[in-house]
Amino acid sequence: MIRTTLATISALLVLALPARAADDFIATPTLRASITVTSDVVRVGDLIDNAGSAALIPVYRSPDPGTTGALPVAHVLAVLRAKQVIGVMTGDIKEVQVTRLARTLVNKDLETAVASALERRFGLGDAANITVTFDRGIADMRLDASNTGVLQPVATRYDARSGRFDIAFEINNDNNPAPTKLRFTGTATETVEVAVLTRDIDRVDLLKASDVAMERRPKAEVTGEAASRDRTLGMQLRRPMRAGTPIRVADIVKPDFVQRDQNVTVIYQVPGIYLTTRGKAIESGAEGDTISVLNLQTKRTLSGVVTGRGQVTVQGASQAAPMPAAVEQTSSLKRDEAPAPVDTAALVRNLVQTPASPAQIAQAQIPQVRVSQAPAKSE
Repeated sequence: MIRTTLATISALLVLALPARAADDFIATPTLRASITVTSDVVRVGDLIDNAGSAALIPVYRSPDPGTTGALPVAHVLAVLRAKQVIGVMTGDIKEVQVTRLARTLVNKDLETAVASALERRFGLGDAANITVTFDRGIADMRLDASNTGVLQPVATRYDARSGRFDIAFEINNDNNPAPTKLRFTGTATETVEVAVLTRDIDRVDLLKASDVAMERRPKAEVTGEAASRDRTLGMQLRRPMRAGTPIRVADIVKPDFVQRDQNVTVIYQVPGIYLTTRGKAIESGAEGDTISVLNLQTKRTLSGVVTGRGQVTVQGASQAAPMPAAVEQTSSLKRDEAPAPVDTAALVRNLVQTPASPAQIAQAQIPQVRVSQAPAKSE
């Protein structure tokens, strides 16, 4: 019985020895060649595998967020021995690379966060039109990777006159119940995109593509509606303007097709008649403008519409005196009577030659109609 028991124990020991040896091999602490950390300290468990109960012991300060540092193996082993961690397998590792993960907030993200906090508040418009400048030149900002929350504004102050802001933000932290706090100060200005002159432009110059560039300017500098690039091309300025000046819609006009004192072609047009003669513009005008022009043959001043470059058209209706209203009040056509035909010859003589008398002018300009005068009522 005793022999049987001893044999059984011996067999169990034999079976247990290989498993014990395997467990010892797996549990051997092994140094890592490179590690990443998210907190501000490096712990034993970050440096070696199978650290056991010593895994949470801090041994180094982490590098700055988003950076990488190197630790010589000899120094690491000395620090571990001081923490009662021995027998660490290092292999051929010469140094340990330690990288600290980070959440990077680029400058543009911070500007967007500030603009969003001010959007449609304090008299400002859309966030996309707000230009932000920080008091200190802020480059990319790196925070601990545990700061996974959004930038939440918790206190916002803004002075509309100076454009200065002071905004406090909070970011939720996964490793800490207290949020991370950030504060930014600077200036915020609402801007508009406007066409800007690239060179000095005279009033008579037509705006070309090379004369105009699009820029963002403070809204306060552009009183009125800002002009777009497409709207300015081919137009003229109302006055000479210097390079760098923003262009408003009120600053541009259609190009002058006729200049003051310019010799122009005067076109007389009535139904069935088309005449041209020489004239001189008394004033400048763009296409569609009504201007005064001097008929060089008759020396009469006419009013016509600019219809092309160096071309003014005088419609027949513009040559007629305003008589129809008076005729309607004092006379009427009989139902069977028709207006007399227009005296074409007289009209041509009036347009091209100087009329001999006011009666001839009236005869040439006004078609004759036969009227029946209503008898005056006696009281």
